[in-house]
Amino acid sequence: MIRQPPLITPDVLIIGGGPAGLTAAAQLAGRHHGHVLVVDREHTAGGIPRHSDHTGYGLRDLHRVMSGPAYARRLVQQAINAGADIRTSTMVTGWADDHTLDVTSPDGRYQIRPRATVLATGARERPRTARRIPGDRPHGTYTTGQLQNLVHLHHQPVGERAVIVGGELVSWSAAVTLREAGCIPVLMISQYPKAESYAAFNAAGRSVLRVPIATRSRVTRVIGKGRCQAIEIEHLDTGRRRTVECDTVVFTGDWIPDHELARHAGITLDSGTLGPLTDTALRTSRHGVFAAGNVLHPVDTADVAALDGKHVARQVINHLNGKRQSAEGIRLLADAPFRWIAPQMLRPQDPAPARGRLLLWTDELVRFPKVTVRQDGRIVARRPLAWPAAPGRVFRIPSNMADGVSFTGGPVHVGLS
Repeated sequence: MIRQPPLITPDVLIIGGGPAGLTAAAQLAGRHHGHVLVVDREHTAGGIPRHSDHTGYGLRDLHRVMSGPAYARRLVQQAINAGADIRTSTMVTGWADDHTLDVTSPDGRYQIRPRATVLATGARERPRTARRIPGDRPHGTYTTGQLQNLVHLHHQPVGERAVIVGGELVSWSAAVTLREAGCIPVLMISQYPKAESYAAFNAAGRSVLRVPIATRSRVTRVIGKGRCQAIEIEHLDTGRRRTVECDTVVFTGDWIPDHELARHAGITLDSGTLGPLTDTALRTSRHGVFAAGNVLHPVDTADVAALDGKHVARQVINHLNGKRQSAEGIRLLADAPFRWIAPQMLRPQDPAPARGRLLLWTDELVRFPKVTVRQDGRIVARRPLAWPAAPGRVFRIPSNMADGVSFTGGPVHVGLS
């Protein structure tokens, strides 16, 4: 006779103990007074900020600036103080049925059947292999997360000369970590005409960290037997190639959601973000399953992901109190140069999205964007915005630009004039 694993039945299960999951847990445990359970596969909750040992965290959600580890500890403590149950070193391995999850932990195997589930599993950077960069396979190649884990958590040395592939905010985070480890970043590489990060960060990086930036360039080969010795890069416009000596290469950005649980459940994924398709209440296609943070749209800052967690908590409470979604809804679609839009579904009577913003990702720099919302050939709204649409970071537009859409009409297209 096969013995069934033990079953626990919390009111809410939150999968992922990063900023989105912990903030949702603190809000839910503080307001709902039911059993709110957070599970995280790492041995300590806190997510990426836990090993991102530099300042800049907490501005939008906690209204203060702190280091990544301090920020992670603060979010964990807030969730615990509110009454949330946090279980670490706990891996959700799959779905037993539509609402029951299989779990493996130091306490053994068991199952969890909550009344509501929040997917807050975050995103990860694509490593070199996923980027299909040819060459040798030497030691000394990392993603930012691997680098920061190695340096800040395990206090291990890296090399002496590093090349950073990518020009996003996280790329400068990698540069700071390399400097702290005694490794000199000798070059940053971006495929775009300018590095994707904000101009202030690029200027500060050049002047303080003294990192030159090779724009409109890509890595064509990694060279080295045993240990990385150099990389070959190509200028995208001229085709000219050159070799840069280095013993360390850090591949930054190029994010993909940690969407395995959603995919295995058969939850509808958006083809642009590769994360779960959601409406403005952050409901997924499976009843009772919500999603929040960077699993939805790679990638945003930790404090914005935390505010996503605050937003989803209100929607989960509505669900637990018996509020049901409207059966009707219309799709939001991103037109070029935008790659994706999030959330992707509008329903009547649903709340505005988190912070009243629709999020988009552009593949081209547009310094003075004029955003246009269209439906069935009709212009619903057209508005110039004062901030640029730039690659490598989320472009936000006011969600009220879609207030004039018809819920009996066709898909809504968001693009630029």
